[in-house]
Amino acid sequence: MVIQKTKKRKKSSRMHGRGRGTHGWGERKKHKKSGHRGGIGMAGSGKRADHKKTLVTKQYGHGYFGKKGITSRKSQKDKRKRINLRDIELNLEKYIQKGIAKKTTSGFEINLENYKILGSSEKDLLKNKLIIKAKEASNLALEKVKKSGGEIILKNKEKLNKTKDNK
Repeated sequence: MVIQKTKKRKKSSRMHGRGRGTHGWGERKKHKKSGHRGGIGMAGSGKRADHKKTLVTKQYGHGYFGKKGITSRKSQKDKRKRINLRDIELNLEKYIQKGIAKKTTSGFEINLENYKILGSSEKDLLKNKLIIKAKEASNLALEKVKKSGGEIILKNKEKLNKTKDNK
């Protein structure tokens, strides 16, 4: 009796699973070597996906997910630094330690040349004499400091005065 070999089809042609390449494992995600995670690496971690959310936030921070706002080029965010008089008075000791402020006989000299000084609220009264060097100041802040016996020296005012004198 002669035994004939049966023709065996190639594995790639046999393991189709209804044409989707599932190889008989059902859903494609069920056999990607990592359970239901959605695949290897960052697969399934799209902007609006919830897979691997903790992993992604740990690596890239909370800014990774969600939409990013787009503003027109004309309307730019105001990036000037501002500080309230109340905050200055509360943190005087810290400013002295950092070298921003000095205690003198006439009061406290504070160098905040890149800041705009705000008056916060009318109820708060200053306890100390403050001599502040600043870029800008609100009218309320100027009044409050004058009432306490101090002054705010502005960068812009000096420049304006110099240009007026030259004309």
